Amino acid sequence: MATLKQKYPTESLKCWNKAKELREEYYLNYRDAKKNGGIRWAGGAWSFDAVPQGLGDDVYNITSEPYAASIAANKELAVQCMEATEKAGYARDLCAYMRIYVGSILLDKYLWGGAYPKPDFIWQDHICCGHSKLYQVVRDLEPDVPMFSIDVSAGPYDVIKDHQIKYIVDQLSEGIEWLEKVTGRKFDDEKYIKAVKNECLTTSLWAEICSLNRATPAPLDEKSMYTLYVFGTLGKSNEKYVEFYRELLDEVKDRVARGIAAVGNEQCRLISDSQPPWGFLKVFRYLESYGAVSIGSIYTFGLGGIWEDKPDGTWGARTTPMENGIEIKTREQALWINAEWNLSKPLWQHFYHPKYKTEIMKRIYDEWNANGIILHYNRGCEGTSLGVAENRLGLMKAGCPVMTYEGNMGDEREFDEVATMSRIDTFMENLGVKKLY
Repeated sequence: MATLKQKYPTESLKCWNKAKELREEYYLNYRDAKKNGGIRWAGGAWSFDAVPQGLGDDVYNITSEPYAASIAANKELAVQCMEATEKAGYARDLCAYMRIYVGSILLDKYLWGGAYPKPDFIWQDHICCGHSKLYQVVRDLEPDVPMFSIDVSAGPYDVIKDHQIKYIVDQLSEGIEWLEKVTGRKFDDEKYIKAVKNECLTTSLWAEICSLNRATPAPLDEKSMYTLYVFGTLGKSNEKYVEFYRELLDEVKDRVARGIAAVGNEQCRLISDSQPPWGFLKVFRYLESYGAVSIGSIYTFGLGGIWEDKPDGTWGARTTPMENGIEIKTREQALWINAEWNLSKPLWQHFYHPKYKTEIMKRIYDEWNANGIILHYNRGCEGTSLGVAENRLGLMKAGCPVMTYEGNMGDEREFDEVATMSRIDTFMENLGVKKLY
């Protein structure tokens, strides 16, 4: 059998181990916060995490979705968690992350060792139907943990008005008073302002990194991006993550300059939409047997990245307030920037109409030179799968080849591996892409 000659050079990411170390540090810091005299809080990946940073440098959080996704990669523990939640009376068709997260509490088991670390307070926001409802269930189990939730459903960003931004600002301002009351700590405006600047930097830098994947060959594949994008969901306002993304940006620029590929035999470029089935990331390895690289998705680009239209008409990293010469001096100014910045988040738009997700995906398909789109009918996430059938029709109408598969990001019992691989075979045949090995 002839040996396949690789088309492009490949090499491991130099900052890969640092990413894993930072992620582990995050979960250990949360676990050990009380032992070290700090404060713990829990909330979703979209929480305004810059705000609690105003309470001090020893405040650590856990975001429920990335934590549940980490458990989901451990199939045995994930099923144990979900079965514990279902046994407690919660329906199997609820959010998979919610069932895993609640199950971790019910089993009193923390993925990074020991009992589940109880938070001092819950700081959540609400745009997906399950966000605050998840933590209402947590409060049923831990009724002495106080909770504050912010309604961020102010409207789609393309028609946003000042009074809609003020709706968020007023809630954040009230939340600061609540945080001072439940923690007994005085809120430090300077720390909050610094955290807001860090959030703008983290989310803009991640978008810039994703922009570099326009290159051929793509310097990053989506499977690797899952390990890298996560810092935008763990703590957008963390200064360490700003520095990590700066380091990553430099490395990805270098990979583009030297033609380093994520997939050595790239001959087909795909994009996806939602969370993958975390226990079956080998789907991406199977795509590689066709020389197919998934260069990203609205999920990896838009969950932790903030974007804007550039003067040349392309989609690029949003210019930060600091780059625009804005000096943030007061709490009120920081609250406004914090609210307005988050309202432009790409993944918040499709909650208002499927057309927003269709338009963004078509844009990524065109500007990143993709050959096809894979949509996940994700039973585990009511939010990211909202309107996905309409997205399929819209993208097909726009001339994009689309494949769908059904699964669940966190529940392996609802993913048919063989059937999914078979659908990939058919999709590749339709695209005219030959299997390489």
